[in-house]
Amino acid sequence: MKSRALSITAAILTIGASVFSHPAGAQQPPSPRPAAQSPSSEAALVTKARGIHERVITLDTHDDINPANFTQLSRNYTTDLGNQVNLPKMRKGGLDASFFIVYVGQATTPDAFEAEGYQRAYDQAIEKFEAIHRLTKVLAPDQIELALTSADVRRINAKGKKIALIGVENGYPLGDDTTAVRRVQEFYDRGARYMSLAHNGHSQLSDSNTGERDGWKWNGLSPLGKQVIAEMNRVGIMVDVSHPSKGSMMQAVAMSKAPIIASHSAVRALCNHSRNMDDEQLLALKKNGGVIQMVAFASYVKETTTPGRTAAQDALRKEFGLPEGTAFGGRGGFGGGRGGRGGGRGGQNPIAQLSEDKRAELQRRLADIDQKYPAPARATAKDFVDHIDYAVRKIGLDHVGISSDFDGGGGIDGWNGADETFNVTLELVRRGYTEAQIAKIWSGNLLRVMDDVQRIARELQKSPAATTQ
Repeated sequence: MKSRALSITAAILTIGASVFSHPAGAQQPPSPRPAAQSPSSEAALVTKARGIHERVITLDTHDDINPANFTQLSRNYTTDLGNQVNLPKMRKGGLDASFFIVYVGQATTPDAFEAEGYQRAYDQAIEKFEAIHRLTKVLAPDQIELALTSADVRRINAKGKKIALIGVENGYPLGDDTTAVRRVQEFYDRGARYMSLAHNGHSQLSDSNTGERDGWKWNGLSPLGKQVIAEMNRVGIMVDVSHPSKGSMMQAVAMSKAPIIASHSAVRALCNHSRNMDDEQLLALKKNGGVIQMVAFASYVKETTTPGRTAAQDALRKEFGLPEGTAFGGRGGFGGGRGGRGGGRGGQNPIAQLSEDKRAELQRRLADIDQKYPAPARATAKDFVDHIDYAVRKIGLDHVGISSDFDGGGGIDGWNGADETFNVTLELVRRGYTEAQIAKIWSGNLLRVMDDVQRIARELQKSPAATTQ
């Protein structure tokens, strides 16, 4: 049985309930509780939620890492590094399991799709695989173990340890048609249990969601990408569709012999972002038997800007020579993007390349924009669970899970680190979800898909047509 130090003060951050309508014929989430409760009933609700949080397996399917935080020196995940996910914060918030992410950004250098570019990407991926293994085998084997199956997850949890799993974000490191298919097996052997074929930018395997802005390369999956999906089915890696384009996602659903996942996406009907899934995609995911792991990434949960604010910030980026999409953070601030606060992907914000005077001037100009075009309030745990409710109504509770994208830009008010994980369970209890339903949302649905994918892989491997490349 796991032991947790859960803060009631943090828990009460998410007080409140939302009112929503129920489409006819759709599976409905529980009815919300009244907004106003007496102190005694609120305390009872928190106590009930704490008990449920203690008993269910809480699994976050997307947490980025910086290999520098997995060394054998003092700076590693056994201490609180100030980032969003580490072992002390997992214990404090009662987060049992994390998919640590082997992320490689999509290169755009002239040699990006040549041998040299692929080799750099592969080397970055292997560094992150090795970092995760170092955590579980060298740095903290008494605290956390690597899981390769759902049975491993349950076994490790029963021992009172934290659970590490591995996901690959961007299939770019697989390389070209001379290496890609065989590296699928290699990544599986290294522990990968899901993989997306693209990130922000088209890869050799798939179009990215960014094609909505930049145009398309493949109009979905590339021929090599289709081969890679077939091989992922054969070896037992879940196909992740969170970053690829809608066309790629729909083609993946059509051709995959196994259920797929969206490891960290939200609902487009509630927040119109190309990273989110529209109703057509959600229904296709349901038909496929897959699961969407709802992501607590503020700008995917709630609109974070207004047309005037967006135009003013875009003009400022151009004036200061900053790449399109450079993160300015919250109100007048820098950072807050990928790799911030001592963790994440290890990337460097282009703002850091500016001179001190330029940064100061940029800060002043951002403050002016904040005054003229105030930023909307940041997304909260309540807003996040609204996305869960919507998906439950649209496609059913069996196809909905939870993710954060911590240390990769994720976070909302109320769940801004692993130490605040309890607040999500509290909001689900407040909405009237039962313990059995919460157990499915937190981990049961994802583990069911993982089981299905591995079962189908075993069947495919027995087929006379199964081959390795």
